[in-house]
Amino acid sequence: MSETSLDIRTQRLHKPVDVAEYLFTRLHQIGIRSVHGLPGDFNLVALDYVPKAGLKWVGSVNELNAAYAADGYARVKGISALVTTFGVGELSAINGVAGAFSEHVPIVHIVGCPSTISQRNGMLLHHTLGTGDFNVYADMNAPISCEVARLNKPSEIADQIDHTLRECWIRSRPVYIMLPTDMVQKKLEGQRLDTPIDLSEPKNEEEREDYVVDVVLKYLHAAKNPIILVDACAVRHRVLEEVHDLVEKTQLPVFVTPMGKSAINETHATYGGVYAGNGSQPEVAARVEAADLVLSIGSLKSDFNTAGFSYRTSQLNTIDFHSTHCVVRYSEYPGVHMKGVLRKIVDRVDVSKLPRTSSPPVVNKVSENLDDSQTITQAWFWPRFGEFLKENDIVVTETGTANFGIWETKFPAGVTGLNQTLWGSIGWSVGATQGAALAAVDMGTDRRTVLLVGDGSFQLACQEVSTIVRHNLHVTIFLIYNEGFTIERWIHGMDAEYNDITRWKYTEIPSAFGASPENVKTYVVKTKDCLEKLLTNEEFNKAKGLQFVELWMPKEDAPRALKITAEISAKTNAKTE
Repeated sequence: MSETSLDIRTQRLHKPVDVAEYLFTRLHQIGIRSVHGLPGDFNLVALDYVPKAGLKWVGSVNELNAAYAADGYARVKGISALVTTFGVGELSAINGVAGAFSEHVPIVHIVGCPSTISQRNGMLLHHTLGTGDFNVYADMNAPISCEVARLNKPSEIADQIDHTLRECWIRSRPVYIMLPTDMVQKKLEGQRLDTPIDLSEPKNEEEREDYVVDVVLKYLHAAKNPIILVDACAVRHRVLEEVHDLVEKTQLPVFVTPMGKSAINETHATYGGVYAGNGSQPEVAARVEAADLVLSIGSLKSDFNTAGFSYRTSQLNTIDFHSTHCVVRYSEYPGVHMKGVLRKIVDRVDVSKLPRTSSPPVVNKVSENLDDSQTITQAWFWPRFGEFLKENDIVVTETGTANFGIWETKFPAGVTGLNQTLWGSIGWSVGATQGAALAAVDMGTDRRTVLLVGDGSFQLACQEVSTIVRHNLHVTIFLIYNEGFTIERWIHGMDAEYNDITRWKYTEIPSAFGASPENVKTYVVKTKDCLEKLLTNEEFNKAKGLQFVELWMPKEDAPRALKITAEISAKTNAKTE
């Protein structure tokens, strides 16, 4: 396109705005308030537009942590944005973005890249592979993005941005936007910004939806012992309102999976606990597996989410509700989304035809796991931690010890639990905590954010403490000091050198990363009495600033569910055919 034709096109615009202004304004309109990422020469000019759109630049310490943080932010706020630079930056972030794709977390990944002229001429630029292929990184990102947009033509860019952001929200997965340097200040029609992007969920075809609802109700009304089982995608695809209404109206026993933990108000009378096959508490497993109908909502039946695929429920007795389809026993209904189906089930269910059955009581079993020793055991700690929590806390647990231990913790109402059970990238939780805490601030709330992370995992991503300090976020970190990679020890190599780590001076890390004595408090806790004193301390419970607790636990101790799952995982890894 010639310069003349470009000028004519620009003159025809009623309210011209720059591409970067349009993009970042759209991010603000869909609910994002902070943008994670790092500067690089291919995104610098675009970053000048971040504050102009009313957004805050976070500035993480590396791209991987920024991706982790964007993941945590999106899980609390609903959606997030990540900006990296071409090649070196985006590839550092790709692990974190892949985890978000795996776990259905919507991240808008914007990559500043060389100009369209440089790309067209195949110039030998830095951050390239030297092959002249400028699409190679976008192609790498394509399998972990639900939409890829290359913003190369000004006449198409506004449509591309709007479509891509809608796909990110509706499909609840990352998208990839490639922004060339010479497109940043090209002009678009700004009048489009007066009309928000339509983020409404797609409607089911009414006749098909009604048919599925009728089939579900037929089985539900006939069941003698039905239950509800809620998993991660019920959270990610925003059907918790429908789920809560269903539980409230039917008063059916309701359980969650490990990935679905906190999806249900755990103080509700019919809440029965965490179901994960053999990893469940015996009374939970018995209750779920005795059901003659399981309403399974948003399931992700991964190995760690099911304690090594140890479910003992039959598809013959299961109705699965998903974001893209529903499955009633062995009949699949593609294109029938769960949101509309669940709402009609709530509206039409005849509660007089439902049985009144009970759930096993859920309590924090502190006294049952108390022994005569001062050693802080996994069995005692997790129920005790549940008594420390308050309503509406945000709790982030790391892959490994914490992810399995939290199964034994009963949450107060309103708690948001974040875990990465499917992707399981160690170190994720540190960045995710920063993002989650920042999201709480951006939402105008004063929620406590609590991280539970092992010493091994912490060493992979500890720099994100610097970003927590930089933004003065109120975060409490419980670092479980147990001398290495406990989950790996239980899978294989209990005494192997490769599962050991270097002993750090953990409590000095916040000050090394810039925290002032007024904004950080550090503790080393080695006994039950010491921990009890800390957990009941009034100032500690206020959780102002950064609180860093080095919590000593035995090297070979592990939560009950971790031991069970690790044993199954070891056997699976050992299979040869």
